[in-house]
Amino acid sequence: MELVLSFGYFFSFVFGLCIGSFLNCLIYRLETEKTLKGRSFCPHCKHTLGWKDLIPVFSFTILGGKCRYCKKKISWQYPIVELITALLFLLVWHTEITSLGFAFIAIINTLFLFYIVASFVAIFVYDLKHYLIPDKILIPATIIAIAYIILTYQNFFNYLLASAMASGFFLAIYLFSGGKAIGFGDVKLAVLMGFLLGFPNILVALFFAFVIGAIIGVISILLNKKNLKSEIPFGPFLIFGTFLAHFWGQQIIFWYFNIFA
Repeated sequence: MELVLSFGYFFSFVFGLCIGSFLNCLIYRLETEKTLKGRSFCPHCKHTLGWKDLIPVFSFTILGGKCRYCKKKISWQYPIVELITALLFLLVWHTEITSLGFAFIAIINTLFLFYIVASFVAIFVYDLKHYLIPDKILIPATIIAIAYIILTYQNFFNYLLASAMASGFFLAIYLFSGGKAIGFGDVKLAVLMGFLLGFPNILVALFFAFVIGAIIGVISILLNKKNLKSEIPFGPFLIFGTFLAHFWGQQIIFWYFNIFA
């Protein structure tokens, strides 16, 4: 059993690295409006990359962060996305196996969460770079999350309530501000958050999203990188709050009521 558990940790991390590498490719091809067909290539010189150029993190390190062919710098986005995805996959595996053991539902939950985590990482990076949440990633993830809730016989009303509450709140902000305070993509992202977290975890996610967003905003202003009229993408904060709520939401709620109740 210990051997199986250890292999699960190893597999989750390596699989996460590979998925992170794929996400980098997906993000770039969404940016350039290219399809996923065809082999990977250097974004600078367009030289087709071989397998030894595509080993997650390792290739970047060995090449000194430069393209093997044109010697131009490779963005730090690539190893960072790969490592973060791997660590999140590792956390998913640990959380599911710790709480449910090796039951069949734990494996199903893990595979589902791998997909959701990958979607959120891609949305996080894309929104951070372009102030836009891509529907090509968001809509399929939302449909799969809804289907998952139905097929696993969970309390659908609870998740629907959380989704309606979060998206309704952001829709009101969007309409009241004429789209200046947040984008409509955040409204759609809130739908997915609700169907992933349910109630009351959605409240934890929203709380941390606003707190972290406010802190980052103030720091950016103090460093003269932003002013009060500058745009700051809110999607990354919502995703960060979602991760906190999913993995530690119940503990946070328990801690809160123990202190303030």
